[in-house]
Amino acid sequence: MKLKLIALLSFVILILAACSSAQNGKMSGMDHENMNNVGESKNNGEETQMDSLKTTNFETLTGNEFTIVAKEAIHQLNNKVSVKAWTFNGSVPGSQIRVKEGEKVKITLKNELPDPVSIHWHGIPVPNEMDGIPGVTQNAVQPGESFTYEFIAANPGTYMYHTHQDGVNQLDKGLYGSFLVEPKEKTYDRDFTLMLDEWMSNPKEADSSMNGMNHGNMSGMDHSNMGGMDSNKSSDPKESSNDSGMDSESMRHSMNNYDIFTINGKSGDLVEPLKVKEGEKIRIRLANIGFMSHKIHLHGHKFKVVAVDGQELNEPQELKDQLISIAPGERYDIEFTADNPGEWYLECHGDMEGTDGMKAKIQYEGNTESKDQSDQDKNLPEFTFTNYGGTKNGEFKLDQKYDVEYTMDLNTMMDGKNMVYTINGKTFPDTEKINVKKGDLVKVKLVNNSMMDDHPMHLHGHFFQVLSKNGKPVKGSPIIKDTINLKPGDEYVVAFKADNPGNWLFHCHDLHHASAGMVTMVKYDGYRPNFTPDPNANNKPE
Repeated sequence: MKLKLIALLSFVILILAACSSAQNGKMSGMDHENMNNVGESKNNGEETQMDSLKTTNFETLTGNEFTIVAKEAIHQLNNKVSVKAWTFNGSVPGSQIRVKEGEKVKITLKNELPDPVSIHWHGIPVPNEMDGIPGVTQNAVQPGESFTYEFIAANPGTYMYHTHQDGVNQLDKGLYGSFLVEPKEKTYDRDFTLMLDEWMSNPKEADSSMNGMNHGNMSGMDHSNMGGMDSNKSSDPKESSNDSGMDSESMRHSMNNYDIFTINGKSGDLVEPLKVKEGEKIRIRLANIGFMSHKIHLHGHKFKVVAVDGQELNEPQELKDQLISIAPGERYDIEFTADNPGEWYLECHGDMEGTDGMKAKIQYEGNTESKDQSDQDKNLPEFTFTNYGGTKNGEFKLDQKYDVEYTMDLNTMMDGKNMVYTINGKTFPDTEKINVKKGDLVKVKLVNNSMMDDHPMHLHGHFFQVLSKNGKPVKGSPIIKDTINLKPGDEYVVAFKADNPGNWLFHCHDLHHASAGMVTMVKYDGYRPNFTPDPNANNKPE
C-alpha cells in the first residue's frame, strides 16, 4: 500500500513539474521588454521557427510612396551573438529611403509589434503633425494599426528615421533606418551609408547597472496631454556633487554593457566591405544612431568633410589621418578620390570592448591586396568644424539683435536615489520652454555642467547655425546643424529662425539622458496640435 502511495505521489509531482516547466517556457517567449541573447544551440523545431523570423539585408526604397512595417525578427550581430530585434521592414537598419530633393513623399507605418511605435524623421524639417512624437504631435501607433506621414523632402542631405515611442528601449532593439534626400546635382560617383550603433550581448545583466537612473521619469508620466504641456508636477532635484557627497565617477551612467559595436547592424567579420573603383569620387555618409560617440578613421586616403547633419560645407579642405568624432544623432559626410588601390580600413578608434568590431574594409575592384593594419589604439588628431572650410557669411551673427534668448544649463543631478539629467535644474515636463512667435530670431546658449557626461542636443523641426564654441566665434564655413554635442565644460551658442510652427522637442540624443529628464520644447505662441490625445495610447515620447 505504501509503495502504491509513493508511486502515486511521484507521478503527481512529475506532472506538476512538467506543467510548471511548460508555463515558464511560455512566459520566457513573451519577454518584449528586453532583447535576449538567442544563443547558438537550438533544436530543429526552434531553428525552423527562427529561420522564418530572421532579418534580411536592408533594401533601398526609391520613389515617393513607401510602406514601413514594424515587426520582430532574430538578428545576427556577429559570428557569436544573435538578438531578438525590432525592425522596420525586417532588417536592421530598416530599409534605406532615397528620394529626390523637393519631392513630396508619403510613408505609411504599419505596426506588427506587440507595443505602440512611431516614426520620427530625424533632421528633416517636416510639418509638426508629421514629426512622430507620441503625446506631442500624434498618438503612438497601436499594434495592428497604421499611420501615414506626408511631407516634402526640401533639403538634400543625410538623415535618419527612428521610433520616438519609448525610444530609449525601442532604438536599442533596432527600430531605425537611413533617409537620404539626393541633391539635383551630385558631387560623387558612388556613395555608402554607414549607420553606427551599439548593442548589449547581455541586456538583462545591464538592467541592474542602470537601476540608478530614473528612466521612469518619462515612462511613469501621463503623456496623454503633452500637446498642451501643462503640468502641476513639481521637480526640484538636488545637485548630487554638492548635496550627496558622490564623486564624479558616480555621476556618470555606465555604457560598458554595450559590448558590441555595429556598422549597419553587423559587427566584425559580418560588416559588408565597401567596393570602389579606382578613379571614382566616393561619398561615405556616417550616421550615429547609437547612444555613444564614435571616432572614425579613414586609412590610406586624403578626404574632405563635405557635410555635417546633412548640410553642405563651403569649400572644404583636404584632411588626412584625422578622426571624425560622431556623437549620437549626428551625421558626417566625407568624400575622397579612390586613388590608392588595395584594401583599406575605415575603423573606430578607442579601447572599449566593442571597438574592435566597428570596422569596414574599402576594397578596390580587381585589387584587394594591402598591407594595411588596424591602428585603433593610436592617438590621432580629431577633426573640428569650428575653423574649417572657406569663409562665407551665414544667416546669423553673434552680435546681432535677437527676439528670444535662452540659456540651457545642462547638468547631472540626484533626485532622491535616482540620477536625473536636467535643464536649468528641472526635468521634463517641468523644464522652462523656449516660447517663440513665428518669424522670431532665436539665440540659445548651451552649457554642459555635467562632470562626466556628453550631451548631444537635438532640435526638432529646425536647423540652427553654430555661432561660437567656448567663447570663440566659429570661423570658416558656416556650420548648420540639428544636433550639437557638448562635452563636460563645453559652451556653444547657436541661432535659428522660428519658421516652422508647432511644439518641437529640444533634447539630449543620449536617450538615457532624455528619458531621465533632459528635454525641453520650442513652443510657438498660439499653436494647437491637430490631434486628440488618447489617454489609452500609452504615449512615451522618449
